[in-house]
Amino acid sequence: MVSETSLSSSKRSPATPKFCNSFTTRIFADVAGDITIVVDGESFLLHKFPLVTLSGKIRKMVAEAKGSNVSNLELLNFPGGHQTFELAMKFCYGMNFEITTFNVARLLCAAEYLEMTEEYREQNLISRAEIYLNEIVFQSLQKSVEVLSTCEMLPPDIVDEIEISNGCVEAIAMNACKEQLVSGLSKLDCDGESRELKEDCVAWWVEDLSVLSIDYFQRVICAMGRMGVRSDSIIASLMHYAQSSLKGIGKCQFWNPSRTNSSPTSVEKDQKIIVETLVSLMPTDKSSSIPLTFLFGMLKMAIMLGAIIPCRLELERRIALRLEMVSLDDLLIPSLQSGDSLFDVDTVHRLLVNFLQRVEEEETEDYGYESDGFCSSGHGSLLKVGQLIDAYLAEIAPDPYLSLQKFIALIEILPDYARVIDDGFYRAVDIYLKAHPALTEQECKKLCKLIDCQKLSQEASNHAAQNDRLPLQMVVQVLYFEQLRLKNAMSGSLGDGLLSQRISSGVPSAAMSPRDNYASLRRENRELKLEISRMRVRLSELEKEQMFMKQGMIDKAGNGRTFLTSLSKGIGRIAIFSGQGGGKHQKSAAELRSNTTQ
Repeated sequence: MVSETSLSSSKRSPATPKFCNSFTTRIFADVAGDITIVVDGESFLLHKFPLVTLSGKIRKMVAEAKGSNVSNLELLNFPGGHQTFELAMKFCYGMNFEITTFNVARLLCAAEYLEMTEEYREQNLISRAEIYLNEIVFQSLQKSVEVLSTCEMLPPDIVDEIEISNGCVEAIAMNACKEQLVSGLSKLDCDGESRELKEDCVAWWVEDLSVLSIDYFQRVICAMGRMGVRSDSIIASLMHYAQSSLKGIGKCQFWNPSRTNSSPTSVEKDQKIIVETLVSLMPTDKSSSIPLTFLFGMLKMAIMLGAIIPCRLELERRIALRLEMVSLDDLLIPSLQSGDSLFDVDTVHRLLVNFLQRVEEEETEDYGYESDGFCSSGHGSLLKVGQLIDAYLAEIAPDPYLSLQKFIALIEILPDYARVIDDGFYRAVDIYLKAHPALTEQECKKLCKLIDCQKLSQEASNHAAQNDRLPLQMVVQVLYFEQLRLKNAMSGSLGDGLLSQRISSGVPSAAMSPRDNYASLRRENRELKLEISRMRVRLSELEKEQMFMKQGMIDKAGNGRTFLTSLSKGIGRIAIFSGQGGGKHQKSAAELRSNTTQ
């Protein structure tokens, strides 16, 4: 068993040398040396006998030297520098010194360089360093991380040749598995304790891995994955490493147009490699759940640092899998293109494409009549995303640099059944029209025709009827459908015609294949569910209107007003609007009918 405090050679030289505190031309003071070795520009005056006894390389160099050159040798590219060479010389002279986790890797590399093997003496420096690694370092996760971090300063060829880095990587992964088993038992004991205590039991070693370079960190995470370390521990390691290594990227860098024209600095290149590597290390199993805030943070980093396209696409794919859980702030990704819109609309568009592909794949997998009930999870997710995109459209609409083409592309990508009502969509369009007064009449019509006037609530319809920014044709449609809605409600036929028409059109044709019949039924089923949702909204509005009309009849009963008179007043309230611009769009019943028939 090697002591962690000291190490000495069992065989001492006759005259014990005394080391100087500084590296001077002499390393001993009491015995004259007969050989000078230069390491990294530092000269060491030593004795041949203790060196050639333990070092095969120095023995060969002395044997090959001729004449006066035998007293002067130079060791090029010595691993660990002159400080490590001094420790190796102390071992040759039998002097005590301490082996620690910070010098054992350098000592082992130096011993390999000097060929201090068992061939020249038992318990030579290589053997002593390997015993320390096996019995002390590899038994501890923390000590293995410390040793592996010191390997970064050593020549990679020697480190790989002696396999010290591989040993540390495997030891870290193995100890992480042991800690996982222990934490599992501790977690059972912590069931009644606080959440913080449970988290400490799970992966206390996550912070230790942050001191490693990205290359060694990647090797450690891959080894942990092979040995079965839990995904949540790996995700926690990735998140902590990103937080500690990607500091210094501020929001000001996103909004600085000049940086897009300049070449990336060395720090930015290193950070780009870190982002790409961390994304490649993310667990692929479906049970793992990476926080969306972390995914969006990595996506913003990848965009800003110019990461490779597969890296960004992978982040977008992972986000799209849970797009219905995303918040509006997450979607507000700043754009780096100078002269373009303030927000990265193209990235959000790709997220929607991936999300719709996922929904379509889920519907294809659920092939069967029983899988598509009224509470379909795919349709519920689509409705949530529809509300999210409407809010996003309203947020980016004031951007004066946002082109109409990109704005319409975000609108058209969602299917009609993604929105129960178009109030949020209408609000976004109204904001865009207000922020872009230079739009032509044709462009306004092209944008406004995307709004389904039948899906506007009464409040939105009232606002649209008085909106001077809307084309006149749309205002007429809004007024017409409001009159038609109230007429159908009073006659008790709200939605009956539409429902009967949809149901009759949903009968499968004998000439269609079973799969086409199924697809047709699925579309009709979605439309029916959407119509039911609309009816619920309309019913709520009509109940409020009915209570208002009843109260009006009670108030007017004393003046001899009849029910028909009150009903006429109620219809008039819907068709007449007050406020600025209201008189511009007021039409008589005859004019409305003539306009809508044209």
